[in-house]
Amino acid sequence: MKLDIVSKNLEKKGSIDLPAQFQEPVRVDIIQRAIESEQAAARRPYGAKPTAGRRHNAYVSKRRRDYRTTYGIGQSRTPRKIVSRHGTRLNWVGAVAPQTVGGRQSHPPKALKVWTKKVNSREMQLAVRSAISATLSKELAKRRGHKVPDSYPFIVDNSIDAVAKTKDAAAFLSSLGLAADLERAQATKIRAGKGKSRGRRYKSKKSALLVTAKECALSKAARNLPGVQIVAVDKLTVDLLAPGSAPGRLTLWTQGAVERLAKEKLYS
Repeated sequence: MKLDIVSKNLEKKGSIDLPAQFQEPVRVDIIQRAIESEQAAARRPYGAKPTAGRRHNAYVSKRRRDYRTTYGIGQSRTPRKIVSRHGTRLNWVGAVAPQTVGGRQSHPPKALKVWTKKVNSREMQLAVRSAISATLSKELAKRRGHKVPDSYPFIVDNSIDAVAKTKDAAAFLSSLGLAADLERAQATKIRAGKGKSRGRRYKSKKSALLVTAKECALSKAARNLPGVQIVAVDKLTVDLLAPGSAPGRLTLWTQGAVERLAKEKLYS
């Protein structure tokens, strides 16, 4: 399969044969398993302190002969913490038990819990190839919500690697017909629920993914564009190529990235 190589303003500079990685059938189930594994590996272990809710003495005897009894005064037999005492009359509050205010949790999260989900290395490589192949489908890109140009898909020549300023990167992408998709990604949405107060107030959309042969000036120039991500071809992940397990992200491959993908036989 061949694709046209274009420069600024969609000027055709030639064509290139795509390597075998672009011929893989799109497997949504494999992509989803790989993304679950990547996201699980990125989770940070957390858990409650083992002594939380148990840092005080809340023992109360339940024997009738003991003066600290709870019989006959209409109180439940939960463990209690003594706040004050006058003779045999005690002022106390419930403690330690899960149903009491300030008590421990019944089943708190454990810091030793293992969140990782293992996936075979060959299956992970298959998922990457499948996601790479899906980037050539205009139908899948439109299904994801992208505003793709009529000439998509195409390969961008290496001149885009020299772009060093954000405004120049935005102008270059607009000249390729991605102005509508960049505008779509600028809109943000306020998250529903308590996530607003936990550092993730806004939700934003994904726009184009730029795949280069290596780290270049474009890596810093385009990262400030809303929704745009830049990655070297040897650092591709399934989550970048198919965010949310939905394959077909609008992806721009540079000529150098495709050549390196074929020469080094990455992900095969």
